[in-house]
Amino acid sequence: MRSVNNFIQYTATGLYCSVGEFYLDPRKPVHKALISHAHGDHAVPNSGVIFTTPATRSLMNRRFQKSLRSQFVDVQFNESFEINGVVITFLPAGHMLGSAQILMEFAQEKYLYTGDFKLQSDESCEPFQFAKCDHLITETTFADPAYIHPNPIDEIKRLAETEENILIGAYAIGKAQRVTRLLSNHCPEKVLYVHPDLHSYHQIYEQYGMSLGNWQPYSKQEFTQQKNCVCVLPPNQFSRFSRNKAVIRYFATGWKRSFFRCDRILSISDHADWNDVLTLVKETGAQKIYTLHGDGTHLKSHLNSSGIEVTLLN
Repeated sequence: MRSVNNFIQYTATGLYCSVGEFYLDPRKPVHKALISHAHGDHAVPNSGVIFTTPATRSLMNRRFQKSLRSQFVDVQFNESFEINGVVITFLPAGHMLGSAQILMEFAQEKYLYTGDFKLQSDESCEPFQFAKCDHLITETTFADPAYIHPNPIDEIKRLAETEENILIGAYAIGKAQRVTRLLSNHCPEKVLYVHPDLHSYHQIYEQYGMSLGNWQPYSKQEFTQQKNCVCVLPPNQFSRFSRNKAVIRYFATGWKRSFFRCDRILSISDHADWNDVLTLVKETGAQKIYTLHGDGTHLKSHLNSSGIEVTLLN
């Protein structure tokens, strides 16, 4: 079992704060969970008590619906509270609507868990907020010098180069809403459709004040009878069009290749790239770093002579 200064242990269930007796993004239901955001690899249902932002609660309620049997405690950004003497503050992570970094203070030490995060501008969610800490627990999904994410506006503007109809596969929560907003802002000449499976998530975003622009429900008849149309749809629906030659199929991802069959990649990521991770390290001032959700070896090697200690938790 690896530990963070004996304050947080990395267990089979996830990160556990023994002092506060709570888990951070546990992998299975626990008695008390602090959840950073609503994606399935971070938010599992049915922990006894879940501390999270109101937007994440709404997205989890929609995702799990009647199967969700947890007591929620809403946490507002930048409003501190205590659990067993641990002072906790949620800060915007910039990953998706409601996503939070979790800052914990105990015995004059500050521990920052980023969850998933990004520094790129994104008008569909709250922007990332920096904070100083002694111990930084960060995702390293793209913590590799080979990954420098392009400007998402430049990527989306590529779609204006054709009048052929386009399908864009995007994960249902976060990516689909970001792509919708980018299309509405930067490809206004295109008719923008959204698959019915995404409507309720789009509506939650708009309920929390995140306008996604001028989109409309998908109509197969209208889509097939017009040109210059784009439809955003989730991966399970996107896969059904894998052999459709009448459209150009993009998949939105930060990876260099798509895990779904497509014609082209739309290189838009909701995770930090290599430069973002280095900026985070600099701005937090942390001297001890712990990596999760990815390969931390590049970061460890890069910081080897800096005096900053890097520990790979996974």
